[in-house]
Amino acid sequence: SLVIRGEKDEHAVLCSKDKTYDMKIADTSNMLLFVPGCKTPEELNADPASCNITHSQIAGFSKNYWELRRCRPKLKKLRKLLMEDPYEGPDSQKDQTSTFSKYTTEDLLSLIQASEEEILHQLQVIDACKIEGYWRILDFDCEMKLLNHVTQLIDSESWPLSKVPLLVCLEELGSLEPREMIEHILLSYGRKYVDDGEVFFEMREDKICRAIAQMLLRNAVKFNLSEFEEVWQQSVPEGMKTRLDQLQGLALVDKSSRPETIFLLKVEDLPEDNQERFNSLFGIRQKWTEVDITPYIQDLCAEKQTVGALLTKYARSSMLNGVKVYNSRRPLS
Repeated sequence: SLVIRGEKDEHAVLCSKDKTYDMKIADTSNMLLFVPGCKTPEELNADPASCNITHSQIAGFSKNYWELRRCRPKLKKLRKLLMEDPYEGPDSQKDQTSTFSKYTTEDLLSLIQASEEEILHQLQVIDACKIEGYWRILDFDCEMKLLNHVTQLIDSESWPLSKVPLLVCLEELGSLEPREMIEHILLSYGRKYVDDGEVFFEMREDKICRAIAQMLLRNAVKFNLSEFEEVWQQSVPEGMKTRLDQLQGLALVDKSSRPETIFLLKVEDLPEDNQERFNSLFGIRQKWTEVDITPYIQDLCAEKQTVGALLTKYARSSMLNGVKVYNSRRPLS
């Protein structure tokens, strides 16, 4: 089945089960005729002797049609809606008195311009969970508290990060937090598998290091890079190794400042429109290397489109100290 999605102020898109298409009216010089019971050549008998001329009633005609072009699903709104009322835990007074709407899968399908599969995949990407039938995103402090409980338990039990038992986690932490929240945090930060009939999780080192970096950076405008790297490594669970490439699309290093600094810049906070995204990035930094800008524009690439093609269209390249850099094609106000 196909469905057209979009609110009154949005350009309509057509969605199949797993893809999203832009819709545009196109004109044709050949008049299109609507014939009830019309058959295509493939449906007719191939024997010329059995062909008969039939008289058909024309039900209508058209000189234009809808042209469909595969496009990126418009998913920025999904996070925005869920962030109106993040989940702060079962005892939160705010959750009981909140006037914000909560959203079921059906609500999101009617509000988000994307196919069902793309929406459900994005809900996984942003670590949303279902609470009492509604999709929710955990408040960041609540998420960090849950993650801290799990990592402290791993440390105290001396478990390898590749084999964290679900059942023991639920038994040990069930008195502190709801069991479904503990399982959710394990699913968000680990890979679930079954060994000898028991459920285990292999914890994802890069994602845990990234979350702890975000916690450290969110309270500072800029952070001395060498000091940050030292504090960050001390803050992660024992046995984990921090690396700057874990922070792609989350934080940006300013190598031009002395000393070098790092600051929070999340890709999900940037505009969804291509031109607006580039304007925003060039407003933050006048010249970008391809390595630095790639994490912030990769999600804009349409099907079979490369980052290089996007840069060619929206930026101008030049050489700076032997390094290729990109700046805006248009003057920024």
